[in-house]
Amino acid sequence: MQAVLDEVCEQLMTTDESLIRIPDVCKATGVNYGSVYHHFGSREGVIDAAYNMLFSKLAEGDIQVLRDINDTATTLPDYIAALAPLVERFSSGPDRQLRRSIRVRIVAASITRPELKMLIGLTQTRLTDEFIRLVQFGQDRGWLRNDLSARSIAVALQVLIFGRILDDISLNPIDSKDWEFSMGAFFMSLFAQS
Repeated sequence: MQAVLDEVCEQLMTTDESLIRIPDVCKATGVNYGSVYHHFGSREGVIDAAYNMLFSKLAEGDIQVLRDINDTATTLPDYIAALAPLVERFSSGPDRQLRRSIRVRIVAASITRPELKMLIGLTQTRLTDEFIRLVQFGQDRGWLRNDLSARSIAVALQVLIFGRILDDISLNPIDSKDWEFSMGAFFMSLFAQS
């Protein structure tokens, strides 16, 4: 079934889900049509499982980056140096634009599909928890403001990163360097005043 999910994920990256045909997926993967329906229950079950796999895959890399910062930063300069490239890594470049558009597509699909919403909700919770852990790490050391909740900061950071999709579709999008500078200034405003 992994081959089926891989094939459907690949197709979801390049085509609308309405164009995906399970017989074509079975032909491409050599998996029996009946086995696919037995395992996933329906075409929508296959699509939901593939969306969940894709959403999780996109989030896992970001989660690992956040964990690495938490596990390696021991001083304020280390923490700042580790966080500085996050704005660029998470929000700039054509790869990130594609990742944002895929995540938006999956989130949009989940609005009318409760099972998918539950599946991706678990992954999103893990991602938010890692952001919270990163913020709490800085707050516990007095580096980040404590008058804002760690969850609020974590969600705000994700909104800024993920919400850039609105500018991605603009006919006159902001220059990446301007965006990175603005987001860097925003992030620096979260540091505690000494």
